Amino acid sequence: MRAFATGLGLGLLVASEVGPISLLCIRSVLRHQWLVGVAIGLGAAIIDVTYATLGVAGATQLLRVTALRVALGVIGACVLALLGAKTLVSAWRIRSGGETAGEVMSARSALMTSLAATASNPLTIASWAAVFTAATTAHVSRGTVATAEMLVGIGLGTFVWFTFLSTVVAATRRRIGRRGLQTVDVASGAGLLGFAGVLGWRTLRQHG
Repeated sequence: MRAFATGLGLGLLVASEVGPISLLCIRSVLRHQWLVGVAIGLGAAIIDVTYATLGVAGATQLLRVTALRVALGVIGACVLALLGAKTLVSAWRIRSGGETAGEVMSARSALMTSLAATASNPLTIASWAAVFTAATTAHVSRGTVATAEMLVGIGLGTFVWFTFLSTVVAATRRRIGRRGLQTVDVASGAGLLGFAGVLGWRTLRQHG
């Protein structure tokens, strides 16, 4: 249970950091519904657990290949930039409550978007690998069972945080008018583009 509690705490802490998925979740719940935010959280949890598992399995060795690392970084930046651009466009095109049936995001499409957006930064595999190395050194995740418990904790922590965030945002949705929604879209779109720029710049700068 110590490994599970550690993973749960890590999942909560990592998910609570302001990042592109948080912006995507807030914007999507305001535009659509609570379940969409939960689906985004599920997608983030799946990728976090997947990357943590890959990190434990030693996939970080692949990231030492310069060409692969650059390609993944550029692809990730492009995915985030696309999401940011689409969000900015919606700030001017969609009015409050005026979405068409094709523009209302379903839980399934939200899950797919979250999987793509969260997976857009595969370099987090190295981060999770470092976490598990530290946990092993601290005698937290030694052994297969303890490692599995920690992985489950990470996934649950991520999912719990995004469910909480979605609930809070959904509770305040009625107080936000058309201008408020447009402001959120602009801020979220700019934030996503900013994260895309930083990821792309760091990738090209390190290997330019």
